[in-house]
Amino acid sequence: MSAQFKLLTDRLILRPLISADVSSIQAAASVRQIADTMISIPHPYPDGEAERYIARQKAEFEAGHSVTFVMEQRFEKKFNGIIEIRDIEREHSQAELSFWLAVEAWGQGYMSEALKPVLRFGFEELELNRLYAYHMIRNPSSGQVLRKNGLVYEGMLRQRVRKWGMFEDVALWAILRNDWCVPGVQQLDGAVL
Repeated sequence: MSAQFKLLTDRLILRPLISADVSSIQAAASVRQIADTMISIPHPYPDGEAERYIARQKAEFEAGHSVTFVMEQRFEKKFNGIIEIRDIEREHSQAELSFWLAVEAWGQGYMSEALKPVLRFGFEELELNRLYAYHMIRNPSSGQVLRKNGLVYEGMLRQRVRKWGMFEDVALWAILRNDWCVPGVQQLDGAVL
């Protein structure tokens, strides 16, 4: 892939990761509530992990395996979280959606607002056929956001992950290009810059 796009919504700029994001990621990901419902975020969040994350995501982007967006409030320039299209499989034309919001941004509709242009980006720019997402069953808010944005519940993966020493059930959701572009149903706004 060449340079990464920026996506724009009414309240958000979805932009590439930059080195200056280290402190925002470190601070937001260090909050226990974030790690509690995220499959891959450790707690305590280790010093230096944000730098390693940014370096890893940039390498994944260069290899064509992942696209990571920082969700930033458009006017306040405040860090809200991360949304990724990752594990891009060209052979099967699919990828995983992964996202998290800083605790202070919860319950304000930011994730749903961000998902709309990211879905469009996945289907139109990356030319994918299928986008899927996971969430722990005990985090129904993620499922509500996915459902609201057209993803379909495909099933439960029993005891799929171990978090805090306990095995957790995980829900699997997906949306197909055909589901997303049904005439008269698509309500996905968000400009590509």
